[in-house]
Amino acid sequence: MGIQDLSKEKCEPCEKGGKALAGKELTDLERELGRDWKVVNGHHLEKLYKFKNFVEALAFTNEIGAIAEEQGHHPDIYLTWGKVRVEIFTHTVNGLTKSDFILAAKFEEAGK
Repeated sequence: MGIQDLSKEKCEPCEKGGKALAGKELTDLERELGRDWKVVNGHHLEKLYKFKNFVEALAFTNEIGAIAEEQGHHPDIYLTWGKVRVEIFTHTVNGLTKSDFILAAKFEEAGK
């Protein structure tokens, strides 16, 4: 399985009280996702995208915002001149689920 496979899946809603990923399952998904995404403190995914200017960064922000809305899974997006930082985690489990990795993979496909 690779990032292309992840990007074809759909984010699934998590129930409150569900379990966050940990251990081998978490590291396997991080490796599968790759592309400079980092698991931070076992809690969230994070990546910084760089662009030539504000207009490109804004266009990417709008593109991934539309993907997030379609998937019903909403990241934290920080936009500044030439940069977009994305943080993803599942609020209901206060940690990472497979849906977070799926969303990140979809963002990677959009950023091609």
